[in-house]
Amino acid sequence: MLIIEDDLDITDILTVLFTDEGYTVTSINQTDDIIRTVEEVKPDLIITDYILEGINGGEYCSQVKNNPETAHIPVVLLSGYAKVLESLGNYGADAVIYKPFDNNELIDTVGAMLS
Repeated sequence: MLIIEDDLDITDILTVLFTDEGYTVTSINQTDDIIRTVEEVKPDLIITDYILEGINGGEYCSQVKNNPETAHIPVVLLSGYAKVLESLGNYGADAVIYKPFDNNELIDTVGAMLS
């Protein structure tokens, strides 16, 4: 699992949450080339924050979903900006979870995508 989140507290929470569930987690706060990062990490699933410093996480999602080599990887967008995201679309995300998120809902969503 690849987590892209620039809030270190949320990164820590997500890392512990999914590590405790038995997932292997790689966490980053940004990347210059999402496709190269995905090729290196080889995640089964990506969780990305919607608002990241310098880039919209939806753009990462769109790049992953529009690349034939990575399009199969489920992407979950996390967002504290429901109205903004609803007006712009979900960028092809497999799920959108709004902050503050419920840990069990997030775990269930990820589990369903990976089963």
